[in-house]
Amino acid sequence: LESCLLTQPWASVCFDKSAFLAKARFGDTGYVLLISDLSSVWYESADAKVVAQRSKELNKRLTVHVSSFLHRLSKLMCPLLAEQPDAATSSSCQNAATSFSCHHVAGGLNLHVKSELSGLPFYWDFHCCPAPVEMVSRHLVRPLIRMSLALQYQVQGLTSLLLQKDAEIEDYRESGATLSRDRLRTEPFQEKAFQENFMAE
Repeated sequence: LESCLLTQPWASVCFDKSAFLAKARFGDTGYVLLISDLSSVWYESADAKVVAQRSKELNKRLTVHVSSFLHRLSKLMCPLLAEQPDAATSSSCQNAATSFSCHHVAGGLNLHVKSELSGLPFYWDFHCCPAPVEMVSRHLVRPLIRMSLALQYQVQGLTSLLLQKDAEIEDYRESGATLSRDRLRTEPFQEKAFQENFMAE
């Protein structure tokens, strides 16, 4: 599940007016959740045994197979992880019977889910502990660095293209070509000024 989690995008979510980045992967026999406030990163990886035990503790009146329980949990979490701003708020509006809350505990973070299943109360607690350094690097740091490098290469490519376009336009002008509409006229691209303004912003 954790290797599959690498392909999941991070989503911006809000719990109790606190902003987080989160992503999760659910299967028939367990799940893995990763959540961060950009100061700390927490995770929980639970197998079928953990899910079965915790579901008995939290939902004494429910008798559901672990895979069905995980499927329901996945359906509740998916709207949160749909990469939409204020997803938690919009999810609550769509389904007033479902609510999410979180609170910090010693060395960790608990995410509480309250909903309904077959007309009965449905509860779940994600018990997240600090993520190992390697996990943070694999899921957050390295992807961010790679994206930053990719964007740098993209800017370099666009800068080169703009300079080529300016040279092409200047060649047309020297050949006597004129614009049919003066409003289309542009100033030559100033690479140094662009870089300075970009860094300042």
